[in-house]
Amino acid sequence: MARISSRFKPLLFFSVFATLKGVLVDAAPTIPFPLQPRLVVAHFMVGNTFPYTYDDWAEDIILAASKGIDGFALNVGADSWEPARVKDAFYIASHTSTTSKTTDYVPPWTFPYGTNHTDFHLFLSFDMTSFPCGSLSDAEQLRNFIRSYRRHPRYLRYEGKMLVSTFSGESCTFGQGNTTEGWSRALDFELRDDVHFVLLFLSLTGVRWRGGWEGAWPKGNYSIEPYPDYEHLRYNYGKTYMAGVSPWFFTHYGPNSYNKNWVFRSDDWLAVQRWELIVQNRAYIDIAQIISWNDYGESHYVGPVHGAQPGSQSWVDGFDHTAWLDMMQYYIDAYKTGKYPDITKDQIFLWGRLFPRDAVATGDPVEKPTHADWTEDYIWGLVLLTEPSHISISCGPSNLSADLPAGANKIKLDLTPEHLASLGETFTSCQVTMLIQRDGRDVGSYVPLGFTWRNVSRVERYNFNAFVVATP
Repeated sequence: MARISSRFKPLLFFSVFATLKGVLVDAAPTIPFPLQPRLVVAHFMVGNTFPYTYDDWAEDIILAASKGIDGFALNVGADSWEPARVKDAFYIASHTSTTSKTTDYVPPWTFPYGTNHTDFHLFLSFDMTSFPCGSLSDAEQLRNFIRSYRRHPRYLRYEGKMLVSTFSGESCTFGQGNTTEGWSRALDFELRDDVHFVLLFLSLTGVRWRGGWEGAWPKGNYSIEPYPDYEHLRYNYGKTYMAGVSPWFFTHYGPNSYNKNWVFRSDDWLAVQRWELIVQNRAYIDIAQIISWNDYGESHYVGPVHGAQPGSQSWVDGFDHTAWLDMMQYYIDAYKTGKYPDITKDQIFLWGRLFPRDAVATGDPVEKPTHADWTEDYIWGLVLLTEPSHISISCGPSNLSADLPAGANKIKLDLTPEHLASLGETFTSCQVTMLIQRDGRDVGSYVPLGFTWRNVSRVERYNFNAFVVATP
């Protein structure tokens, strides 16, 4: 990969600190040096694929490739059945054409998904919250996984080497004195020179991590900022950097389960603002990782809901997120090319919760999620317009009406108690509606099924997942 001359380093500091002051750039800056092609991958939880068939893998791969995603980071754990699903994924990636739009099952020996191989690739991302890593012998399980796919044509290679990543692993010592020494010894085997290893640690303990997992969400009651990216680049300058981008975060497991029950602030158009930062600083971000394709338990999935949910049905069922994937295609193209694409279709994307933040659940065995007060009662949206237009977004008495220019426009509909009280109308629920007008004519309207805001103080269960829709 071409590296940055020292005379261009100030550009990074300008990008980071200008954004911290609220400056957002609508297109990537002109980069005065050559770039390795930008890659976009999606984090894929193999642990949610126990019942997967070839059709399931084909559906996911075809859909992801159609949106500009180059591959899946296969989050693989220590469960005994997971290697078989990884093997299925590689098989289908080898025999799938992204021009094929059918996923009707045919016996696999007839190559049902097309004979023209897609450029879609896969790589291993070891989930170190699952694999043991206390002794050097534990490393052999990871090494064997790598050995299995060394020569596979669909394995993603970066700078000619097998791309291998992790989720977590900052506490792994493999029986050595510290994390750095432990990982060095774990990867010291015959394929070491053929592995391009990018760490995605969850803290700076032991080593400076090289993947921006935590940078995908703000960790306080504030909007997304690029400071985590700056930290990684500061300590790992000249090394491959994989930045995370995510649309949401809510998990709701009680003490008798995974004991994870919190939200990260996902307001302020989280995915849009994060993508804008990534596009703006694309010179320094080698790979963008969408978090996630199918992590239902944390509510940030952008792929279709199928496979095996990890006990998340109460907040995932009925909450399709694939409209986010359609929205991200606009930014994926900009990140790869350095120029936002022309908009050829008017679209409105909307997302948000279905009841007030302060509502109390009367029948939920799990307490209200930690940091629930970090989110606000708004419906968030992005409008892509081919020409200047008038848009109207409504729910009951609350209405957003605005003249917007052509291009990408961020909008929000106020459903806060203070705003609704000021409107002087009492109601218990309202249906979200969308309208686009141009030159006095309606050019698009949509009433998304199920997007009903409940203006109530009590609910049956807590659900801080996002309901996501888009105009057809």
